[in-house]
Amino acid sequence: MVWSTGLPAATEPGSGNVPLPADSPEWDGAVNAWRVKGRIFRMGRREWLTAQGWQQAYEDGVRTVIDLRNPDETGRRSTDPDVADVVLAKFNILSVPTEEGGNAEFDRLCVPYLNHPALYPDNARIFPQRLVAVFRAIAEARGAVVFHCAAGRDRSGMIGAMLQDLAGDSDAQIVAGYQRSMRRINERYGTHGVPHSHERHLTEIELAAELRARGTAVLEFVRALGTSDFLRRNGLSEEELHQIDRLIQPLPSEETEGP
Repeated sequence: MVWSTGLPAATEPGSGNVPLPADSPEWDGAVNAWRVKGRIFRMGRREWLTAQGWQQAYEDGVRTVIDLRNPDETGRRSTDPDVADVVLAKFNILSVPTEEGGNAEFDRLCVPYLNHPALYPDNARIFPQRLVAVFRAIAEARGAVVFHCAAGRDRSGMIGAMLQDLAGDSDAQIVAGYQRSMRRINERYGTHGVPHSHERHLTEIELAAELRARGTAVLEFVRALGTSDFLRRNGLSEEELHQIDRLIQPLPSEETEGP
């Protein structure tokens, strides 16, 4: 298992540079992939992984894949690698969307889709049970878990920030987690182009402004939400929270790693 460290620091609003919160698995083809905490990973759409990448994820202990996208977003594109069913059969791939299609209020507020942390409170208010379902799937997972959306930025960013909150991460770490995902997908847009007209590659000046604004928004969301209380109020059991806590505990390499 080879982990990449020494990544460039992200910037927390008003505080200067802070270390990024986790390290990156080397899964061939993976985009925006890293370990959130313990045995929980996040990434962009799973169809980007090659057969080798899936095998590398398996070797890193991943057995459960949680897809946060709506069903009509899934599927292989012509530019995606061809991965045999026998490779994917090693994993339990679950569809657990963070939203429900056709909700008039959500569609009015989240235009063209959930693409900014300022919209996370609306997602949590309108679809609390959808978010609980994601955390229940994590609690029930076998092996290590990787969750993903499309870009690995906003739906993954929402769930990632909530997990970091459960883990007791600092404000700086939570902000850095979102900023890292935004920077990485922007880099991909610069090299591979954007998937549709609602996204574009940002210049460094544009990106810096977005990182500050979005970092502030994701922190405001998660601190106002109070993840553990939110999940309890909406039906997640103490046993399920305990199972998640077991998954987010630091691995031995994290506990012994120096500053």
